[in-house]
Amino acid sequence: MTRTITNARESGERSGSKLMVLNRVVIILACAATFFPGLYPGRVTTEISRNTSLLTASISYDSLVSNISRALKKGWVSASTFQLLMVASIIVLVGIILCAIGGCMSVGNHRMRYVGIRFPIIGSVVMAVGLVCIYVCHGQIVAADTEKVPANFPVGFIVFAVMAVLILLTSLAELRIVLPLKSDLEPKMQMGEKYHLFLLFLPILALVFAFSYLPLWGWRYAFFDYSAGGTLSMDNFVGFKWFTYLFQNSATRSDLFRVIKNTLALSGIGIVTSWLPMIFAIFLTQINSKGFRRVVQTCTTIPNFLGWVIVYAVALAIFSTDGFINSFLSNVLGIASSTNYLMNSSHMWLKMWLWGTWKGLGWSAIIYISSITGIDPTLYEAATMDGAGRFAKIWYVTIPQLAPTFFVLLLMSIANVLSNGLDQYLVFSNAANMSAVEVLDLYVYNLGIGNGQIPLSTVVGMFKSVISVTLLFAANGVSKRLRGESII
Repeated sequence: MTRTITNARESGERSGSKLMVLNRVVIILACAATFFPGLYPGRVTTEISRNTSLLTASISYDSLVSNISRALKKGWVSASTFQLLMVASIIVLVGIILCAIGGCMSVGNHRMRYVGIRFPIIGSVVMAVGLVCIYVCHGQIVAADTEKVPANFPVGFIVFAVMAVLILLTSLAELRIVLPLKSDLEPKMQMGEKYHLFLLFLPILALVFAFSYLPLWGWRYAFFDYSAGGTLSMDNFVGFKWFTYLFQNSATRSDLFRVIKNTLALSGIGIVTSWLPMIFAIFLTQINSKGFRRVVQTCTTIPNFLGWVIVYAVALAIFSTDGFINSFLSNVLGIASSTNYLMNSSHMWLKMWLWGTWKGLGWSAIIYISSITGIDPTLYEAATMDGAGRFAKIWYVTIPQLAPTFFVLLLMSIANVLSNGLDQYLVFSNAANMSAVEVLDLYVYNLGIGNGQIPLSTVVGMFKSVISVTLLFAANGVSKRLRGESII
């Protein structure tokens, strides 16, 4: 009899595991769908921007009605319809969040599963309420019967409705399996350490997905003859036209080679001098006065939190025609000077590196300072007994212990050799120094936003990403061959 009960329980747990997997998969898909504009369930009219997702509609009313403000002013549609639509979007998003909480709790012990299974049940019902409100909004748009704001039944509505039903059914089925185990529940809710670490990492994973992988959907613009405000369809599909145009057009090819030269030069200077934060951290930890060390570390770290616009304002106050240097030369030394150092295009690579180093040196040294504090003190004690002085300890103990950290950061720098960033070069660029300061990221910005050549700028961005990934794997392979260690 006991064996029969045990077998039935094991069979129930296996069935529950399969249901749990299906439940988690659907919840993950629902969470991912909140970021996809094409799956927005509330696009009840074609006038709603195609770039609006469930998330953006839930947090920004302006983005929801950005394309229909004139229709609202003219009274063609009621503002209450779109206010209800935003509320409905928020309700659906809250339901998805409740389902996600339940999905996270499902990786715990039986008690946590028993408590957590109620969240996706409630969440799916909340999603259904939000979808009903969206359906009401669709009915109001249909009732308005205006050609200015044509009604649309969104595909995303069906997708979210199916996911809500699946989450509800799997959760109810799992609840029936978990309920008989109520008498055998653990005293308190617990979760395995590996799941703790995963859930701590989950927000970072979501941010990476939203800001690093989801934008790859924009690569489709490279295959269309697209202009701002237009739509993508097979009528303007051009295949690899812009890929070939990038290299066949002599002007574009010349500009591309120029910005790649600037990019590689500036990144190369940064890679060659990437040891500076490590040396700075080492010397900083050698300062005996704690108060003075804190002052130095604070003064060198604060610039990292200044935006590049503020940094440029500081540079303007110092190096412009009527800045500090020219005023000092004229008023103190009696040397007439009106040189505008910011407009001067000479030594721009060196200037950009100096500003970048001044801004980021203290911040970059923090990781090395934390690594130094983790070095085993017995290594220094052994070196002292061997007669090593301060610099000998640095050379034979500190630097070798910091070498793994340095090489990991070096590999990441090599992988990002084509990604210099945009802000610094955008604020420092002008007509005189543009040829020397325009890097690849700034070129993509100027090409797409400045000139409106969105497909061509997308092609350049695609090439940059592919080359960066290739460099990362190449540098990782070299590191694995020479040092026997890799980061991938």
